[in-house]
Amino acid sequence: MPFPPRLFCPTGLRSPGSPTPCPGSAEVGGTGGERSRSRRGTMGSIYKEYFNTQKIREHYNYTKGGSESSPTASHWVGFIVMLCCFIVLENLLVLISVCRNKKFHSAMYIFIGNLAFSDLLAGLAFMANILLSGATTFNLTPVEWFVREGTAFATLAASVFSLLAIAIERHVAITKVKVYSSDKNCRMVLLIGACWVIAAAIGSLPIMGWNCMSDLRDCSTVLPLYSKYYVLFIITIFTLILLAIVGLYSRIYCIVRSSHAEIATAQTLALLKTVTIVLAAFIVCWLPAFIILLMDASCSVQACRILYKANYFFAFAMLNSAANPIIYTLRSKDMRREFLRVLCCCGAGRRDQPSGRCGLPLRTSSSLDRCTPKYELPTSPITHECTTSV
Repeated sequence: MPFPPRLFCPTGLRSPGSPTPCPGSAEVGGTGGERSRSRRGTMGSIYKEYFNTQKIREHYNYTKGGSESSPTASHWVGFIVMLCCFIVLENLLVLISVCRNKKFHSAMYIFIGNLAFSDLLAGLAFMANILLSGATTFNLTPVEWFVREGTAFATLAASVFSLLAIAIERHVAITKVKVYSSDKNCRMVLLIGACWVIAAAIGSLPIMGWNCMSDLRDCSTVLPLYSKYYVLFIITIFTLILLAIVGLYSRIYCIVRSSHAEIATAQTLALLKTVTIVLAAFIVCWLPAFIILLMDASCSVQACRILYKANYFFAFAMLNSAANPIIYTLRSKDMRREFLRVLCCCGAGRRDQPSGRCGLPLRTSSSLDRCTPKYELPTSPITHECTTSV
């Protein structure tokens, strides 16, 4: 696109050799340049505030009257650290079991391993978050604060998205008559990749600019540097995920129930039990945190005192990361036996010996491994495909 011509004053109205623009054009051009420089200066000043250690205290003074809502009592910190250590250890046990046993290298167990990895990182992130809370908060720069909170949000989001990915995988495996290995692997990579990309994007939004650094009135009370609109966005995303999981598992249950009567007796009841436990754990653990975040988005500054106790509700939500390995793996007899084998070998100091030396033979019966009859249409023949159903 050609540049517009630059207007200059006639020769008689300017000094020789000086290409001074006409008065009108100079004013317009100068105003535009000043606005551009002003915008750049504003953005630059905002990002400079990311390293201003006084900014944290300013926001906490405005939203919380200068107090940090994170409980600093030693017994509380000790309890949270123990909970996070338990989350890390049990999910690490799941990862070791999935990696060391080739029987668990199927799509479903890889999804379980991905869920365990996200829960493990969530435990580490929440442990770091609680250790950097309290009086330590006021020693942080905004960048460090965003990293502290964003990491916790990203890992928790990855855990929730992993639950959704498992539901999607089960729905596709149940409804598809024939699944080729290449299609299954591609779908698995896409789902796992999408979990982490979306979770990282959600956790990075505040540090990328969606925050209230330049507008205190828009600040959250629970997370004083986060925008209330961002908090509302998080609530909406997690609610939609919950509804999607409920919808997918409801459809799976209906499909299995509409199969042969022999399927609708044992397999349907086992599936319904697993789904009920999963959804109940998700709702029970996350509903209090959702309510707190919803109150945070709707309450005015320093109006809802219960928001100062929000970390108790987030700690309760972390129990979901502790419950996931129990729900998704301990219902499998094979996984339980692999757990015992790993613990036995580690306890005996014989990690280099074959797993069979621990005296726990691996059986093939499992509530997670079944041959699921599938139908393409009511009139189509039954095709039996061994899948891992949850």
